Amino acid sequence: MRLPTFISALLVTSALSCLNLYAQVRTTTHSSYVMKLERWGNTTYQSLELDEQDGKISGSIDRDPLVGVRTADGYIFTATAADKTTYTYRAKITPEGLSGEADFPDSNHPQVRVQHTFSANKIPARPNGNPRTYQYDPSSYSNTFSPDRSPVLTIWSGDTVQTKTVDSGGVDEHGMTVALYGNPQTGPFYIADADVGDVLAIHIKRLRLNRDYADSLDMIVHKAQTTRLASRSTELGQAVRWKLDLKNGLASPENASEKLKNFKVPVKPMLGGLALAPGNGMPAISTGDTGNFGGNMDFNEVVEGNTVYLAVNQPGALLYLGDAHALQGDGETSQYALETSMAVEFSVEVIKHKQIAMPRVVSPTHIMTLGQAGSLDEALKLATSGMTQWLAEDYGLNLSESAQILGTSVEYRVVNLAGRSVGLAAKLDRQLLKNLPAKVP
Repeated sequence: MRLPTFISALLVTSALSCLNLYAQVRTTTHSSYVMKLERWGNTTYQSLELDEQDGKISGSIDRDPLVGVRTADGYIFTATAADKTTYTYRAKITPEGLSGEADFPDSNHPQVRVQHTFSANKIPARPNGNPRTYQYDPSSYSNTFSPDRSPVLTIWSGDTVQTKTVDSGGVDEHGMTVALYGNPQTGPFYIADADVGDVLAIHIKRLRLNRDYADSLDMIVHKAQTTRLASRSTELGQAVRWKLDLKNGLASPENASEKLKNFKVPVKPMLGGLALAPGNGMPAISTGDTGNFGGNMDFNEVVEGNTVYLAVNQPGALLYLGDAHALQGDGETSQYALETSMAVEFSVEVIKHKQIAMPRVVSPTHIMTLGQAGSLDEALKLATSGMTQWLAEDYGLNLSESAQILGTSVEYRVVNLAGRSVGLAAKLDRQLLKNLPAKVP
């Protein structure tokens, strides 16, 4: 029997309405947060991923899976760690994201449960389309590499940022003091898809001097002095102003002695400071210090065209940069290099689930590992160990094979002698490694 046309249309409409309702009910919503947890007066951060469907919650906290339910004003969910320890969160939805109370095992008495407060800020969704270029004009600067400083900009893997730095004394391109001396840094930049256990690649696309002078000292650092040299150096440590010829790319002493009046040296702009925030359990670290997170590396290979790889220790990585130098010899033996301000362009790339023990640098010609420690002996060990790790992971070499390559081809560079820690880099020519099964980024 053929149904009347209006009944057929009504049935079709009803069926479509049911399908649409079912699709709406089955829709999964996803949200990402950075969670701030307060425990006994200490702040730690976690990444939180929430998926909601039909009032049920799933997702992860720091990659530990969670399950839960939607409540009238928020969520209740429980995360389970690899050792089966459970952590329960009761969250209310707020204008900024979430806030609530977490039920944790006592860190010293696992059978005892304790409550801690937390809040979570929602991370905006990545804009549609291709990676973007952002312009950021700094309005404040940081004298610590800190996980607690509010991000100045949120970006994603593949994005590019155009920004600028001040010199180590806090002076900008106009000669104005805008920050406290001591290597003030621009940032941090929050990389939304970076998490603990990843590696962040910072591609330095452009470094440009933006003023016509730099400041330095007529110094030789104590680590480079013999006793006899030290006795002759008592009058050193005087300020030296350098003229920067931006058109021709040259630097020369402004008030040169007769013997140095024709001394000119090509500039090589670099970033002395490049770092990610240190991990949980560590306090904010001075911008004069270094670690596996980078820091005041003062490595004169952190230049345009090279890529720096740093271990991610916090959700969002939190990238800082600064301490621009127009030029620096190996070791920064004058205590200050040619300190100046700079225009900077960089892009970021997140390498998921990768571990590196110390900073790495890749140039068009070399791969480099950076050892940073209290002595050159220890820095040498770290740089060498880091290179063997790299050769094992990305080239598949065993220790004997790595030793043969290092014994014939490694170059060592004294990176930094001016800070509380010192730096030494191990370098290998990429051309020599071209016939190996390389996976170098």
